[in-house]
Amino acid sequence: MLTAIIALAAAGLALTLLLTLATQIGVALIQRAFPPQGRMVDVAGARLHVVELGPRDAAGPPIVMLHGASSNLRAMQPLGERIAGTRRVILVDRPGHGWSTRERVADSMPEIQGRMIVEALNKIGVSSAIVVAHSWAGALALRMALDHPERVAGLVLLAPVAYPWRGGAGRYNDVISTPLIGPLLAHTVTLPLGYLVANSGASGVFAPQPMPDDFVRDSATLLLLRPREFTANARDLVTLKAAVVEQAPRYAEIKAPLSILSGDVDKTVTTGIHSRLLAATVPHAKLIVLPGVGHMVQYAASDLVASGIETMADRMTRDIVTAQ
Repeated sequence: MLTAIIALAAAGLALTLLLTLATQIGVALIQRAFPPQGRMVDVAGARLHVVELGPRDAAGPPIVMLHGASSNLRAMQPLGERIAGTRRVILVDRPGHGWSTRERVADSMPEIQGRMIVEALNKIGVSSAIVVAHSWAGALALRMALDHPERVAGLVLLAPVAYPWRGGAGRYNDVISTPLIGPLLAHTVTLPLGYLVANSGASGVFAPQPMPDDFVRDSATLLLLRPREFTANARDLVTLKAAVVEQAPRYAEIKAPLSILSGDVDKTVTTGIHSRLLAATVPHAKLIVLPGVGHMVQYAASDLVASGIETMADRMTRDIVTAQ
């Protein structure tokens, strides 16, 4: 009996070491395939990866784009490239995602990430910007407008999270966020298993629209499977509900112009819970609900989204000229 237990323990240890080695190799290959595209900006508690597009001297406020959960700045890049011909566009990997790092995994709340992003923007010479945010980052953009109103000239939110919802953030995210067992799983099974389901997982977020060909490759989605990013992402999701519970009562304070675009069949972030209530709460908010559209609004209705951003930017440019 003792011999069998020892043999089983040895086999378990060998498997753990093998999976850990496979994860390390996988991380190296993924990072080689998807290197950083921009520059690194050091802020208190993090080092943020920032990609700039378009002319730096473009008229009007710059456009800052923030990605959602399980993602990085490349998921917003096609939209950014659409408007970069005449606008200064700034793509940011949120702290802990893509090529951005954060010193503490616990720095998951929109309040903290908003402070880090504002500091980074200040360091690259951006005093005020139109913030375009998708999904999880909707809560982040709203928090930035609350805590740093002078920095947020306008908001364009795409399928945003804004309010608490029924349920949690998923059992696996809960497990990954726990001490000991979470890091063990993140450094052993998450990458191999995640690699197998990456395409199906991403396509589910696009439903009912089809996922674009090569989206997983073009968006560098596999960066998520690295242990440090997967852990940060899980923590972001697990703590988000408490964050919106705390900040939602303040939304009526937002003075920045707000446009919201959401799909009426979004199964990831329900429009009725988030976008409709937000539009009814924030003064002068504008809501467009797209029939038959799911969660990835910036892909399903890219022309409409780009036009909405351009309209807001044009209006602010005119206001600046008039004020002068």
